[in-house]
Amino acid sequence: MVDLNVDEWTQQEYLANKQLLAAQGVKVILVDTILNSIEGADGITYNPPLMKQEPEGSVFVFYCDSGKGTHSRLQEFRAKFPDHVCISLKGGRGYWRKNLQQ
Repeated sequence: MVDLNVDEWTQQEYLANKQLLAAQGVKVILVDTILNSIEGADGITYNPPLMKQEPEGSVFVFYCDSGKGTHSRLQEFRAKFPDHVCISLKGGRGYWRKNLQQ
């Protein structure tokens, strides 16, 4: 069971939870808030109108360079996307390890 009532996921948690939730039909989307995508990671650029079209219950995992910016903005994201789950990627882009993939 994946706990969706958290503020942050590590990269390892993101990768594992993405697989578990996909098996349950829940979409997990990595969201770039800094216009600097993570090499080798599937994700989208922050775009509220398009993101609101994602299925209800989808999980948005926001990232920035360090994770601090998106973590501090979680309440803003949760207010903007009340029908979705919003989580911050701990450590952001700076802690992403290319060799840690599933």
